Amino acid sequence: MSFVEYGDTIKDGDTAIVFLGHESMFPVKVQHGSKTQTKYGVIRHSTDLIGKRYGSKVTCSKGGWVFILHPTPELWTMNLPHRTQILYSTDISLITMMLELKPGSIVCESGTGSGSLSHAIIRTVAPTGHLYTVEFHQQRAEKAKEEFQEHKVEHLVTVKNQDVCKNGFGVSNVADAVFLDIPSPWEAIGHAQSALKIEGGRICSFSPCIEQVQRTCLAMEEHGFTEINTLEILLRVYNVRTISLQIPDLGKAAEDNSSTGFDSTNQSNQGSLYGILQQGTAQFKSGVPLKEMVGHTGYLTFATKSLF
Repeated sequence: MSFVEYGDTIKDGDTAIVFLGHESMFPVKVQHGSKTQTKYGVIRHSTDLIGKRYGSKVTCSKGGWVFILHPTPELWTMNLPHRTQILYSTDISLITMMLELKPGSIVCESGTGSGSLSHAIIRTVAPTGHLYTVEFHQQRAEKAKEEFQEHKVEHLVTVKNQDVCKNGFGVSNVADAVFLDIPSPWEAIGHAQSALKIEGGRICSFSPCIEQVQRTCLAMEEHGFTEINTLEILLRVYNVRTISLQIPDLGKAAEDNSSTGFDSTNQSNQGSLYGILQQGTAQFKSGVPLKEMVGHTGYLTFATKSLF
């Protein structure tokens, strides 16, 4: 099992996703002799998982069943253990596109955090690219390195435990793109410029507060970055459902009534008039927005390293 290479069968030591439903899933490390408890009963790794194909329907001890899915960066983002606040697929998708990442790209990132974006970047730059990720917190850096080894992507990533604002990324003139998710990104812009290739590259900074964005934009301009722009993504989800609406009376019934001397003021005739106006309903599919939606997460500031 690898997050960048698909494997057909579940093996001892793999990380798999136990899927109970669209709103209920969790990761599990497959180990010979281990058991995993779910609301549908026990899953025995030796007999129920190891050797089975990914995507298999597994029956638990209480008679209920679950699906065992191959891990992907998208599923990992939804199920990873949170050591910090993380980026989700909405922001990640724009970041990978706007940084122009592709197989073979060299990327510098700070901070690593819980590794949500890191896994997406690794999958994008594989098999010949590389990610240099810097984490200030020692325990988080060690845990991220351990997860990369478990997910068999350690050859695509280098984890460093240092302060990027003081010590930089540890590389110079090699990166195609730089991503910053730190409290004071403006202090690391100079190091980001040094890490980017001489012929140019892209940079992105994620900040939750607009004051951070202002200082970061000023620092980017001072260091010669161009095409500076800031975006915010607000995802609005729609439910597709069947809607029933009354077919409107466009006046034909009223014209017919007047021509036949129909007295609408007569109480005995009002029931008949209501029946004429209520001529029927039509059903059709429509997109209806949810009553609640995810609001502000953060601002994404992008820029390009100038060649001059």
